[in-house]
Amino acid sequence: MSALLQARDLVRCYEGPKSLFGKSPAVRAVDGVNLTLRPGETLGIVGESGSGKSTLGRMLLGIDPPTSGTVAFDGEAMPPLQSPRWRALRAQMQLVYQDPLAALDRRLTIADQIGEPLEIHRLAKGAERSERVRDLMAQVGLRQDQGDRYPHELSGGQRQRVVIARALATSPRLLVCDEPVSALDVSIQAQVVNLLRDLQESHGIAMVFISHDLKVVRNICDHVAVMYLGRIVEEASSDEIFAHPLHPYTRALVSSVPIPGKPLTGRILLKGEPPNPAQRPAGCAFHPRCGSAKPACHVAAPPLEPVALARRAACHLLVSPQDHAA
Repeated sequence: MSALLQARDLVRCYEGPKSLFGKSPAVRAVDGVNLTLRPGETLGIVGESGSGKSTLGRMLLGIDPPTSGTVAFDGEAMPPLQSPRWRALRAQMQLVYQDPLAALDRRLTIADQIGEPLEIHRLAKGAERSERVRDLMAQVGLRQDQGDRYPHELSGGQRQRVVIARALATSPRLLVCDEPVSALDVSIQAQVVNLLRDLQESHGIAMVFISHDLKVVRNICDHVAVMYLGRIVEEASSDEIFAHPLHPYTRALVSSVPIPGKPLTGRILLKGEPPNPAQRPAGCAFHPRCGSAKPACHVAAPPLEPVALARRAACHLLVSPQDHAA
């Protein structure tokens, strides 16, 4: 199956602020990321805060242009930001925000906001638009009478359903969900995750699901990419990541995921905080917090390379299939 979305060598640098002592070092928020997403798949992107997950998500949509590297959608390069081609392509790519209240206009009714993309992309108007809005509300579990309400009159879970309905209005082929359930209660989280999974299966939408909550990622994602300080350190199927994590950072993250009915034992506690991205450590960026680091880890950054079938990792401690053959 051909790829719907491809990212190649993506880099995003933010220039540091100027001060009396000169210019601060640039921050490489995303540093050489390669990803492939096929139609109907869900790719989870996980990592601690500051790892570059949200920046990567915006780059995949063309909202945040790369400093270098390319993003291709359906085999064609992403058009320049705000260009007519980019605006037209936005109908096929939508973003589900973390904070639904901030994502909605408090001055417009729910029905008006769900129908707004239909007007922007000239997909429906009048009675057809109203019928489409009613259908979208029903798909995400909202009552018809709630269409006349304003965002502040709904609960957090209901507002997130509105955001999802609005994202689905243009029948997109790709959804990028940036921490879509982190601001919700646990019970509401489960409802929204189940809704997203059902909608993806019924519509065949590809999803990039950005989250720091590995329980949610395990429940909804087919593949998982683990990010640390702007780079992917491990990528594999969701089942493999959670059953047999290989990279020391992935093992620490997975060890913190509780299993229902079992005590949380064997948890790996990481030392300290992630390094300042403007002052990236030499060698492997994870070595200051890794209990298994060896001298090579302090000198050279390990490349992201195959370590098993359909599995990649960036770690000097792991042996690639080529090394086995040698």
